[in-house]
Amino acid sequence: MPEDVFKREIGKQISKIIGRHIDIGEIEVPPGPEMGDYAFPCFLLAKELKKSPNEIAKDIGEKIKPEKDIESIKVLGPYVNFFVKKASLNEKVLKEILKKKMKYGSGNLKKEKIMVEYVSPNTNKSLHLGHVRNALLGNAVSNILQFQGYKVIKTSLNNDRGTGMSEAMLGYLLYHKNETPKMKPDHFVARCYVDYKKSETEETKDNVQELTLKWEKNNKEVRALWSKLTKWVYQGYKETYKALGIKFDKEYYESKIYKEGKDIVMSGLKKGIFQKKEDAIIAPLEKYGLPDKVLIKTDGTSLYMTQDLYLAKLKEKEFKVNRSIYVVASEQDLHFKQLFKILELLNFKVAKKSYHLSYGLVNLPLGRMKSREGTVVDADDVIEEVVDLARKEIKKRYNKMPKKELERRAEAIGIGALKFFMVKFDNTTSFTYYPEKSLSFEGETGSYVQYTYARICSILKKVKISNKIKFTLLDNEEEKAITVMLNEFPNIVEKAGLDYKPNLISRFLLDLCQAFNEYYHKHKVLDED
Repeated sequence: MPEDVFKREIGKQISKIIGRHIDIGEIEVPPGPEMGDYAFPCFLLAKELKKSPNEIAKDIGEKIKPEKDIESIKVLGPYVNFFVKKASLNEKVLKEILKKKMKYGSGNLKKEKIMVEYVSPNTNKSLHLGHVRNALLGNAVSNILQFQGYKVIKTSLNNDRGTGMSEAMLGYLLYHKNETPKMKPDHFVARCYVDYKKSETEETKDNVQELTLKWEKNNKEVRALWSKLTKWVYQGYKETYKALGIKFDKEYYESKIYKEGKDIVMSGLKKGIFQKKEDAIIAPLEKYGLPDKVLIKTDGTSLYMTQDLYLAKLKEKEFKVNRSIYVVASEQDLHFKQLFKILELLNFKVAKKSYHLSYGLVNLPLGRMKSREGTVVDADDVIEEVVDLARKEIKKRYNKMPKKELERRAEAIGIGALKFFMVKFDNTTSFTYYPEKSLSFEGETGSYVQYTYARICSILKKVKISNKIKFTLLDNEEEKAITVMLNEFPNIVEKAGLDYKPNLISRFLLDLCQAFNEYYHKHKVLDED
């Protein structure tokens, strides 16, 4: 828990009265300023002291006296509420911020290693809107954990083999043979896949299965075609990741690990952990309240689960991870329950270290943006539209801005708005993404946060900044509200990291901006004198 001198002081006083140590984590921040700056709930003491929470709060209120930084104490039902002196609050919080600067709220360096796997696309398609949420959620969680002092390894698994990839290859052979991309290369591969699906028959399904088997047997021609298509896909992905500010420390490829996954399954079969059923190999999970899971199909080919088993083990071996987080949509909840149970049955230590960070769906309003390759909306289309909307908005305000600066601002505002919108919701929440709303300078948007930040920077440019602050001059309630929030920032960051919830920081920023704008509109900030 980040150090909070006021909580520590309050905890010491209460400890003396009740005769046991009070941890600073037991002291809360009330929802409104009228309830004080800090509150101590007495519910947990009721059983120990054999009194009602209200009685305990009353007893503490009668015995405790305001000391040092505490201005007054009030009892409200089962809560003892503490009001901090404005000057003390301002001095201690602002001095700490000035001292730590950009590191304010960060945690101490930790030995624990955390691997976060996100995006993990199927390489027969371009990235879509769901991948945007996945990428930005995974990246935000990783950045928060890094800020907290953990060693974080950002990873992605490219699902670059199997039926989907064979369908894209057959689509290329049937409709685009000898062509090279005249569009973004991953979109071209996606078109090959979609063109195949549009004309799929029982005969072509057999052809796809034949391609898959040839690939697994290292057929030279099939492997050459596969290499060409996957190379194009990765070129396209690289552009999309760059636009979103995504970089991975390590990328895995299903094509390089699937054999080891099959070896694990065969070993588990010999040990009696897995079973044969109609020539397929399954993990019997019904007795654990889960459906049985096929690990190797009747034709001998493997599935996602097969390579996931080896990859989980490989991550631990390569990086000695203490935690392994999978950022994957809620549609795969069952898959990860099965995966973790199978890892446990195999007695792999990583089973207890693994966590599925599930998230809800993201949609667009009906009638908006149709994909160039089917029903799923491409990530590139989403990025292009939000940047274009930002560009148009800038032109309305500054019609003579140089083109280079216009593009820089359009990307910063547009992609910033997209990022903020995608992480402002709790990860379990499904939502609809409205591009225009995400760019509004009013409401709960990234653009509102950017606008407030720009306003603050504009004020600072007009004054000479001095670290010699007269803290007693910061005496109004609006200033205190801002300082109280800034004081709570380290706790917000810590909770966001512990719970893997970037939306807590988004919420904090929106509330902080609102507090600043209320102060700005109510008080004179700059004075010529």
